[in-house]
This record gives sequence, structure tokens and C-alpha cells, in this order.
Amino acid sequence: MQFIKQNGPGLLLCLIIALPCWYLGHLFPVIGGPVFAILAGMVITLLWKNQTRFAGGITFTSKKILQYAVILLGFGLNLSEIAKVGALSLPIICSTIATSLIISFVLYRCMKIPANISTLVGVGSSICGGSAIAATAPVIGADDEEIAQAISVIFLFNVLAALIFPSFGGAIGLTNDGFGLFAGTAINDTSSVTAAASTWDTLHGTQGAVLAYATIVKLTRTLAIIPITLVLAFWQVRQAKRSNETRRGSFSLRKIFPFFILFFVLASIITTVATMNGVDAAVFDPFKSLSKFFIIMAMAAIGLHTNIIKLIRTGGKPILMGFCCWIGITGVSLGMQHLMGLL
Repeated sequence: MQFIKQNGPGLLLCLIIALPCWYLGHLFPVIGGPVFAILAGMVITLLWKNQTRFAGGITFTSKKILQYAVILLGFGLNLSEIAKVGALSLPIICSTIATSLIISFVLYRCMKIPANISTLVGVGSSICGGSAIAATAPVIGADDEEIAQAISVIFLFNVLAALIFPSFGGAIGLTNDGFGLFAGTAINDTSSVTAAASTWDTLHGTQGAVLAYATIVKLTRTLAIIPITLVLAFWQVRQAKRSNETRRGSFSLRKIFPFFILFFVLASIITTVATMNGVDAAVFDPFKSLSKFFIIMAMAAIGLHTNIIKLIRTGGKPILMGFCCWIGITGVSLGMQHLMGLL
């Protein structure tokens, strides 16, 4: 009862914002529900300052609901399918992830961009956009404005990639499989991968084959959430042990280690074992849909905690970082295909 009293109004507000954004995301998949939600939250906050009554539920949604979304995301990963189809893409995926992380680290040092934003942009660009940011943010202790900044940067280049890449791929002579591999490794958000691959299928009459291939490549890339978040978690543990907090005796591994990632892994294992034993993969569709809706709710909460004016004023350097990561990933994805004899 106390939980409902403290968090109910804020949870309900985020739910109300999320519902139309979910619908808009289906109408405009190249933009996606999370972006509509975060923008709606920022606009509402700009007009409505006193959120005291709703603060508890908004915070709960931006933190805990976001973690639940990542856990449910695991039900969309069939590890056996990824092992069969995604193995070819693994060298390219590893190369693009390394490229993005190196670029973001170099620019972080050279341009003095805040560490959390640099990490979120680097991880979001290299793995799977909003989902990777959702998984990483709790691990590094990113605040809502930093999450909003990173999501905004990722969104910009998602849209550009979805609009440009089908024509660009045709112009440089990519095969159907080549474009599926390119879209799955060089576009960071699943909705934009889907949009670009669907456009290619329409332009080339491939009846959904490229979409299916690009999706598997993208899901393979999503698995990188696991090692990346674990590495960041151990780094946070190491930093915490060096801090004054340890000397005061208040250090707790539980506060830092991303245990929700273990549930994400468990969900993917359950999906894999079940489908290997004859269970229809469609059984897990409600969990995947709920995961997407939870992310939209969490983005609404993050928007409600974000100052859009401050976001615009401080957005130049993160956008430049996102652009450099985007160009780097695009070049490495195509370059690795050439080196592997796939072009």
C-alpha cells in the first residue's frame, strides 16, 4: 500500500504518456516510441515544474522499469539461431564495437566530454542503441539527463542511417546478404535496422529475406550487452574500492553489480531451450512487446527529469562524438566485409 501511495501517481503518469507514444512508434517506426516518449516527457517538464507528488513513481520508472525492460529483452534472443546465422557477422561486430568504443574514449579525453555521456554514446552506437543505453546506464550510475542526451544523439544517426543506407548500399553494389550484414552491424537501433532492411526488400523485391538476415545479425550484436555491462560493472567495483566509501565500510557489491543482466541471460537461455524442444517462438512475443513498452515508459520518465533547454545547449560535443562513431562503424563494417571477401 505504501508503495502505491509513493509511486502510483508517477507510474500512472508515465503509463499515460507511454500509450500514445507506443502508437506513434508503430505509425513511424523509423523514429520509434522511445523517442516520442522522451520528447513528450521533456515538453511536459518544460511546461509543468512542480512534480513533487509524482517524483517517486517517475524515479522508479526511470530506474527499475528500465531494468525490467532489459530482462524481458532476453526473451527475444534465441541463442541457437544466433549461433547458426550470426557467426559470420561476429568478426565485423567485434570490429565495429571496438571502433566505436575507441573513438568515444579518444574524444572523451580530447574534448573533455563527460565520462558517462561518452560511455553511453559509445555503447549505444556500437551495440543496440536504446537497449544498450538502458542496460549500461544503471551500471555506471548515469543520471536521467545523461541518458536523454545519449538517446537523442543515437536517435539522430538512427534516422539518418535508415533513410540513407538503402540507397547508399545500392549505389556501392552491395548484395542482398551484404546489405543485411551491413544494416545489422552499422545501424545501432533495432527499429532502424528493421526500417532500412524493409526498404531494401521493397526496392529489390527480396520478399523479406534481407529483413530476416539483418535482424539475426542485429540480435547477435545485442548479446554484446552482456560482456560490456559486466566489464563496466567490475570497473565500477574497482573504482569504488579505491574510494573513501570503502574505507567508511559502506561499500556493497550489490549496489554496483548489474544483477538484472543475469536475469537477461537467463531469459535468453529459457527462450533457446524452449524453442529447441518444440515450443513456438511466438509464445515469447508478449514478453518482447512488454519489454518495448517498458522502455517507452522509462523514456517518458527520463524525459520528465530532463531539462530540454540545457540538453540543447550542451548537445554539440555529444553529437560530434555520435557522428564520428557512426562514420567509423560504417567504414569498418564495409571494410571488414571487403577483407573477408564478402563484397
